Amino acid sequence: MDTSISDLCGQIHCYQCMVIVGNYILAEGPSKRYIMPTERFAMNGTELLQLVEDIIGLDEQMRFAAIIDNRGRIRESIMKTGKQSLKTQKEEEHFCRQVAERRRMRKDFDESLGKVRYVHVEREKVTQMVVYTPRNIVYFTIEPEVPIDKKEILITKIKKMTVDL
Repeated sequence: MDTSISDLCGQIHCYQCMVIVGNYILAEGPSKRYIMPTERFAMNGTELLQLVEDIIGLDEQMRFAAIIDNRGRIRESIMKTGKQSLKTQKEEEHFCRQVAERRRMRKDFDESLGKVRYVHVEREKVTQMVVYTPRNIVYFTIEPEVPIDKKEILITKIKKMTVDL
């Protein structure tokens, strides 16, 4: 993204300090303080679509990829061409809301156990994987017969692709 924060805000030209707190950017200029929602600086729909296409293209055994916000709303998703969805649209949306809820529940244990690196669920028909980014959740599915070492490589690649998401 070539657009700077000052280009997006218009009136802000110089920052002395900028901090992301939750879903807000706190910025201090020479004479004013600003509080702005991070969504204002998030990827646009075209960029998100390209990202999920890149994720799904990492391996021929990938089935589905989605970017979910922290409230569980699907920002962008894609099913691999030729693959049949195992859930209805309504079930997929419900599942994504639950993924976000489980993230909030897992945070209760961050202090004692450390932050979650990723979530890996093996089912009979599909492998489900979740990666947390600062402001979003990456959820993807892959065929269950893929070897574990290949799944770990995919997780590493997806984490690198989504580090700023």
